[in-house]
Amino acid sequence: MESFLYVVSGAPPLKLPTSKRLSLMVKVSSSSFASMASSKPKKPTSNRSSKPTKTPSLTTVTTTAPTTTTTTTTSLPPKKVLVPIGFGTEEMEAVILVNVLRRAGAEVTVASVEPQLEIEASGGIKLVADTFISSCSDQVFDLVALPGGMPGSVRLRDCEFLKTIMSKHAEEKRLYGAICAAPAVTLLPWGLIRRKKTTCHPAFMDKLPTFWAVKSNIQVSGELTTSRGPGTSFQFSLCLVEQLFGESVAKEVGELLLMQSTDDNPIKEEFNKVEWSVDHTPHVLIPVANGSEEIEVVTIVDILRRAKADVMVASVEKTVEILASQGIKIIADKLIGDVSDGIYDLIILPGGITGVKQLQKSKILKKLLEEQDTAGRIYGAVCSSPAVLHRHGLLKEKRATAHPSGISKLTSSIVIDGANVVIDGKLITSRGLASVTDFALAIVSKLFGHARARSVAEGLVFNYPKT
Repeated sequence: MESFLYVVSGAPPLKLPTSKRLSLMVKVSSSSFASMASSKPKKPTSNRSSKPTKTPSLTTVTTTAPTTTTTTTTSLPPKKVLVPIGFGTEEMEAVILVNVLRRAGAEVTVASVEPQLEIEASGGIKLVADTFISSCSDQVFDLVALPGGMPGSVRLRDCEFLKTIMSKHAEEKRLYGAICAAPAVTLLPWGLIRRKKTTCHPAFMDKLPTFWAVKSNIQVSGELTTSRGPGTSFQFSLCLVEQLFGESVAKEVGELLLMQSTDDNPIKEEFNKVEWSVDHTPHVLIPVANGSEEIEVVTIVDILRRAKADVMVASVEKTVEILASQGIKIIADKLIGDVSDGIYDLIILPGGITGVKQLQKSKILKKLLEEQDTAGRIYGAVCSSPAVLHRHGLLKEKRATAHPSGISKLTSSIVIDGANVVIDGKLITSRGLASVTDFALAIVSKLFGHARARSVAEGLVFNYPKT
């Protein structure tokens, strides 16, 4: 298997310099980025290499005179990326794009195509853009990447500012990309996929020109990169990272996202199996804070709402707006104090080191978690947040996992290292980041059954495991 499930056709990707923002070089299994795929692509139509030239991010110029030597070091400008959003934008696609590109070192601008900065995404998550699209008209970007979602893709299509930006961008042969509904609904009417092999969400494939439509998870056609849906967002984002910064940076970021192969390790392990089903719509509480990991917050909320759970996002801060770990602004539904009298079938804590510290400080959240445990209701944590459960004595002699950097701190629990998701009775934990989709689908399976989880996974274009 190849590192990315994508097909290359047409002109080769731009050969851009390798970023040195991340210093650690790592090795990722050849099936790492393929773990999010739901279908195999066609073979490449060209044998040309897409690896960029290895140009350092710092250029040193030395001039030698008869008696002196002068050295000047100049930093190359950062790669600039535009991610537009509108009402009904798919939140997983938008947030994963922004998060991954910022981790790679890109300067990402999130721009609203609406009259206001705050937008409600397709799954009900409220995001706040950095600026308005009109303010981006005179800027030059290295990449413009469109998230999908409906009616978000229509809102992007109908924005004249964005159409002008994209048309000029494509004319100048700069990198651009689109995922999910956006290739068919947004780029096609603008004439920006003409004579380019293109993929999109299965529900919109019939809108693409038949000869140029492909069913690969990732399709690279010259400057254009397209992808299928929320379940392929990590692959899509890392493919764009590779084109901007080089293969080594893409692998490095993939490792940070915990996208290593699970071929030799189980996706999920369950102990002390009990039923989670309830006789009503499950009520779920997701506490958030400044520094919470946005990928985890948005993915859990999006997937559980797709499964028809009643999800409440509550801020432990003094305001409902929180600034997540990679600079994305999220508006919670309510403050934690306003929901403290509720009874929840499930409480799930997202990770993010700074966010976890804030969650630990919340006395209201501590009380809710203790009541959850005493009443025998379900609770869980992902990434670095199992530390909160550990601190409050809720992991004692229970099997759990966490982000690799925090596993050694779970001294009161029985650590299960290797599985993406660990369930022990009514406790569920996960490694986080790229494995959070498995985590959320495991919750759906326990609450609603495998058929519901498989249906949600198909909508995401995510490869749901058979067992």
